[in-house]
Amino acid sequence: MLNQLSTPRALGLALLASASLLAFPVAARESADAQAEWAQDYAAPSGMQVQRSSTPILSPQTVAATEQMIERYKDIVNRGGWRPVSGADRLRVGSRGGAVDAVRQRLIVTGDLDPVAGTSGTYDSYVAAAVKRFQARHGLSQTGSMSQATQQAMNVPADVRLRQLEINAVRLRSYSGDLGNRFVITNIPAALVQTVENGQVVTLHAAGVGKIDRQSPIMNTKATQINFNPTWTVPASIVKKDLIPKMQKDPNYLTDNKIRILSNGSEISPRSVNWNSDEGTRYTYRQDSGADFNSMGIVRINIPNPYGVFMHDTNTKGVFGDDFRFISSGCVRVQNVREYITWLLKDTPGWDRAHVEQAIESGQRVDATLSKPVPVYWTYITAWSTPDGLVQFRDDIYKRDGVNVPSTISAPTPVASAQSTAPETFEPGDEEN
Repeated sequence: MLNQLSTPRALGLALLASASLLAFPVAARESADAQAEWAQDYAAPSGMQVQRSSTPILSPQTVAATEQMIERYKDIVNRGGWRPVSGADRLRVGSRGGAVDAVRQRLIVTGDLDPVAGTSGTYDSYVAAAVKRFQARHGLSQTGSMSQATQQAMNVPADVRLRQLEINAVRLRSYSGDLGNRFVITNIPAALVQTVENGQVVTLHAAGVGKIDRQSPIMNTKATQINFNPTWTVPASIVKKDLIPKMQKDPNYLTDNKIRILSNGSEISPRSVNWNSDEGTRYTYRQDSGADFNSMGIVRINIPNPYGVFMHDTNTKGVFGDDFRFISSGCVRVQNVREYITWLLKDTPGWDRAHVEQAIESGQRVDATLSKPVPVYWTYITAWSTPDGLVQFRDDIYKRDGVNVPSTISAPTPVASAQSTAPETFEPGDEEN
């Protein structure tokens, strides 16, 4: 049905819980710059495994499923919700003790663990599978072992989760009109991109989205043009905030990153600039094209908007394997970008996959204008349900839900944390809001 899922990499998507469910094992990252893989490894009873849904997050089916889940959570709240879990953040297969029973009871309440799976005080394969399911529903790495982040997510009260669902049902209903036959969804809290055609998700892409202090905007726009092998001109805001401080610490930074200084169209040497004054703000800075060093990687997708942001590839793909992917200055970095742009260009004559690859491999700047612009929706959905009855929750990273959802992002996770994932080096390729 979804012919894009025929490739080996895309087949891993079939293990995801919903069209917006992404989590990645540590083994997926062979190095800091490695491409994060999609494969998942469920240990256990097939009845507890999470299956992928092809239902778009913006769809009447998702609205209806979320409204049904609201009723279920009202019932959970009316019955007292669930008890907090403590001392469980290091539990794994083979662990024993009272905390194991507390985890079992917590998982049973939300349907992650079947009540008939036994009452053993041992953390067995059934508990591990249920924890993986819970982690999948909350955008956490699916290890099957408890972590501080998993425990914190379990301890968000039931009434808070109910309020999240109610708030997001309103957001989902606001997209109940005709979104188009072909369109793109970026769900910022899930750090996820979906392509949708004929009411079905075609491809899924992990994404890097805006930092807490440089947020990706909520907007409706259209993809209009693809720039292959782009150069990048640093905006004035980033020159002042990021580039000049980098040069004060490392005089070779611009040269190492192949960023040229232009004055009235002529290149000047970095050593001729007084970086301890405001002189550096007077020039134009342009980074050469190049997949190995340009932070836009091999391609930029233009989506006209008043915020000066866009979608693009990246030369640091290891971030796509992290739980915490709030790392940009407002733009959206897209994993498996070749599949994404091939889908965008599908109806543009002369731009099949072979021509996409040819443009990339040329190393030259090539522009492809879409014959029919594709609608793009950047959304903020932190809670939703799919028709199979699976409910999803994500951290309210930008604090827009208004219900004080406790964050799990500051908690150490098996893959990443807010402290360890956010790049410490200046990464051009993003505009500031």
